[in-house]
Amino acid sequence: MPRIRSTTLPGGETVPVLGQGTWRMGEDPNKRKDEVAALRAGIELGMTLIDTAEMYADGGAERVVGEAIAGRRDQVFVVTKFYPQNATRERMAAACDRSLRRLNIEQIDLYLLHWRGEVPLKATLAGFDDLLGARKIRYAGVSNFDVDDMEELARLKGGVERIVTNQVLYNLERRGIDWDLLPWMRKRHRPIIAYSPVEEGLLAHAQHVLKRVAERHDATPVQIALAWVVREDGVIAIPKAADPKHVRENRGAADIKLTKRDLEELDESFPPPEGKKPLEMR
Repeated sequence: MPRIRSTTLPGGETVPVLGQGTWRMGEDPNKRKDEVAALRAGIELGMTLIDTAEMYADGGAERVVGEAIAGRRDQVFVVTKFYPQNATRERMAAACDRSLRRLNIEQIDLYLLHWRGEVPLKATLAGFDDLLGARKIRYAGVSNFDVDDMEELARLKGGVERIVTNQVLYNLERRGIDWDLLPWMRKRHRPIIAYSPVEEGLLAHAQHVLKRVAERHDATPVQIALAWVVREDGVIAIPKAADPKHVRENRGAADIKLTKRDLEELDESFPPPEGKKPLEMR
């Protein structure tokens, strides 16, 4: 199987454009074994970027990730996120320590502010500086930030330099960032991490188009939807899969090269934005 294409973070480190999400993992103890097996299957297939958050199952998803990566720490790039109310220097340090314990690791690869709250960005950047200096995290980032939020960061001393990525909702049905946010990030050589890359209900809408394109590639509609998200450099998709079969299906998307015809047909059913749209999130 070919190696998954990678994208580059500021500083030169490469990560796969197809990773794994963990939303809703850790909620049911009876599913834990399958969830761990799914994540491990993804690691073996090269989907070594794993995204989680302190919010998911009140830390339960981080514990699932910790179990899945035990003995494999050097193979994975761990991303986790903290609540906006924990974005002060003191609260961020405490939240980071809790996540490290749940993940059972000594350092988080990428630590993200989950969404913007009332804490001033300057204070959050100071918290990131503390954690970077203490080597508890390797990189800092944000999530659910629109262009105006990123511009505000850019006006702060060292703001954009510290922030290596922005994780946002992005898929065929929700592609508003194509208008402004994605070009803004690409201009500054910072990748987007796309969550919910296969929108729930996506396959019911314009399903015939996805099926038609999928048939040309001997693929599934899910694989085409994922291949579209990572069609160009600068986007990392983190689909969630709770069983190895679904993981393998997701993995297959990384090997699909969509043609001009494919993209034109998809644009007809899922039109690109014609102007600025408010950032969507969930």
